[in-house]
Amino acid sequence: NKVYPSAQAALGDLVQDDITIASGGFGLCGIPEQLIEALRQSGKRGFTIISNNCGVDEFGLGPLLHSRQIRKMISSYVGGNKEFERQYLAGELELEFTPQGTLAEKLRAGGAGIPAFFTRTGYGTLIAEGKETRQFDGEWYVMEHALTADLALIKGARADRAGNLMFNKTARNFNPLCAKAGRICVAEVEEIVEVGELDPDEIHLPGIYVQRLVLNPHPEKRIEVRTVRADDGLDP
Repeated sequence: NKVYPSAQAALGDLVQDDITIASGGFGLCGIPEQLIEALRQSGKRGFTIISNNCGVDEFGLGPLLHSRQIRKMISSYVGGNKEFERQYLAGELELEFTPQGTLAEKLRAGGAGIPAFFTRTGYGTLIAEGKETRQFDGEWYVMEHALTADLALIKGARADRAGNLMFNKTARNFNPLCAKAGRICVAEVEEIVEVGELDPDEIHLPGIYVQRLVLNPHPEKRIEVRTVRADDGLDP
């Protein structure tokens, strides 16, 4: 039984100053919002956060910027968060900017025990500065180091008490990669069932990668921007 009564209880002895945290999510989809709030309430600081983006100003990882608990972001997308932009341009926040596919592969490699890999992405750009490059079959490649984390925070849809986990559609995004790259993984899920109730063929992340579970049956599930077409009087 890996279930903890609250996010605070699950993170209590895991969160320390200056640790590296891999947080799942893509935009505002698949964000472990309750765990992030518990992280904020911990009062610990100096975090290095590995995440595709940093939420928005008032949701997701964004509040951790306002509370000045993040020292460095390793991210792919940095738009949509004004405080992120302000802190970075003011020199108050370190940023390791990483192409999205490369970020995913760095996490995958870290979880698989692969220390580094070569990719064509970024060759000849600022991304490649200071990195080893090598030529294969007439093409130039950049060597990228794998990423691992002290702690992984992920969001799932259903889990059993052994930590076997299912994701809801695109909420899969970076969550399984973060789970595998983290030394300890805490998963926030919307439903917890007994062992044996999940169809083995429908399990997206085996319980061996999940050490602790937190139930959040009513997540906020925001959307980023709702855009509708102006009424032009024409039939669709």
